[in-house]
Amino acid sequence: MVCAAYLAIVFITTRGLIAAPRYRQFQGRLGDARTRARILAAGSCDDPVRAAELAAVTSRLDDLENNGTVAWRILPRSWAVAIPLSKLAAAWRVLHGIERRLLRLQRPEEKREQLRALQLRLEGSALPGDERLAAELARHPADGPEADTLLLAVAEHLHDREDTASEQEYEQQRTALWLATTGLGVALLIGVAFDHRLPMLLGALGGFLSPLIGVMRSQRPASWGVLVLAPVGGALAAVAGLLLVRMLADPELSVLGHVFLDNAWTASTRPVALAVALLFGFSGTLFSRLALTATGQLVSTPPATGQQP
Repeated sequence: MVCAAYLAIVFITTRGLIAAPRYRQFQGRLGDARTRARILAAGSCDDPVRAAELAAVTSRLDDLENNGTVAWRILPRSWAVAIPLSKLAAAWRVLHGIERRLLRLQRPEEKREQLRALQLRLEGSALPGDERLAAELARHPADGPEADTLLLAVAEHLHDREDTASEQEYEQQRTALWLATTGLGVALLIGVAFDHRLPMLLGALGGFLSPLIGVMRSQRPASWGVLVLAPVGGALAAVAGLLLVRMLADPELSVLGHVFLDNAWTASTRPVALAVALLFGFSGTLFSRLALTATGQLVSTPPATGQQP
């Protein structure tokens, strides 16, 4: 039940809370593009080629607003119930292409304004290469075919950079979702097979507290992937750590004290074992060090003893 509830929370967060701000920006830009298309269409009645291009743009904008193209809705005009990240990323690429097409159809004075706005944006950016692009825009005249070509090229470069960054972020989120789903399945199997549900629950609590305390200390938000995977990884690290503690506390190895022999894998509900599970979930470094210690015990060989004369 806990695993199913956590998976539902992760799914809702991915399809709703994370995608919703980006989707609202998409809707705003979509409305701006539609407004520009209408303004351009009003002055293109005597140009059939230009009117046909604007009609194609308007049709493409209509496609982006259809139910299921970007967001899943119960009814065509009701609230969005799910916003798949892959669809949202693809829709942004389409919208950026529409914006560049509208930019090409704008009047010369509007293109000059756009060129100046891009130049100021690049001059104020700290990203590598933007200062060089701003200087390139400043060297060229603001009118003529060359300026139009440069304007479209810079706009395409910025759009592609934005889309690539968003797609990489979405890919990381999909990876985190897959790992969380797989980890929850493994945790469920371990809990049923070995009856270690309580230690895993405390390990998940430790995994949740670790990024939470980090955010409180640094006052900076942690990545979504870390927040999602930390409780799942904490639960698995807790049960695996108790098994390693039992191994290292064995009298044949005696790496850990005798107190851990009866407060580990075989007695996972005792207070000491539960505290150890919480620590393993909280600190990935603790689990890594213990795993390295156990590995060293496995690969080490006793020194050879000489024959007695």
